[in-house]
Amino acid sequence: MCEQLEATIGYTFADKELLRLALTHRSFLERAPGVESHNQRLEYLGDAVLQLCVSTELYRRFPRADESDLSQGRAALVCEKSLAACAQEINLGAFLRLGHGEEHNGARSRPSMLCDTIEALIGAMYLDGGAEPAFAFILRLLEGRMAGALAPDARLDVKTALVMALKEDGEKVAYSIVGQNGPDHARVFVAQVTLEGRVLGEGSGPSKKEAEKQAARAALAALKQA
Repeated sequence: MCEQLEATIGYTFADKELLRLALTHRSFLERAPGVESHNQRLEYLGDAVLQLCVSTELYRRFPRADESDLSQGRAALVCEKSLAACAQEINLGAFLRLGHGEEHNGARSRPSMLCDTIEALIGAMYLDGGAEPAFAFILRLLEGRMAGALAPDARLDVKTALVMALKEDGEKVAYSIVGQNGPDHARVFVAQVTLEGRVLGEGSGPSKKEAEKQAARAALAALKQA
């Protein structure tokens, strides 16, 4: 099984145990008492390697893009939907080591599971061979998506981009309408976006939704200047 996956990803591991670990979900430990480790630590490392690789490549490919555009492009490339699609392209789900419960619950095709596993695989590759093969693998996976990453229809919405730029749980970022003015037929709403009580940005618009978007844009611009 390992050889088949290595052929698919174009990389041969010196340490096969790293590859097995990358494919081991924590649920597998229930059915294999002799196995004591799972892939969450590798997932953490792989996420960092992925972010650095994609950030570097977008910076190189789009010299005129500002920080906001680059952040939104990166977020679109490394989001769960994108990574799960990449994992499906290499049939990664077939190689997962799962517990019986996850096996019966369709985990092999679950987007969150695939996303986590491909990050763990990247982490394992980085530990085994360094940045060069890990970056090469990431760029092969994302090549078809990279060119259009900064296109308006490919980027995440501005509120999601703000959460990604802050590297915070989205539930911690709050929006509130703090004012409104103008006649009923031309009402203008004023919104603020805050993080744990600290105002990050303020914006206005003809609807509450648009005002919140403008507040998010203001917050992203403030982050760029900080």
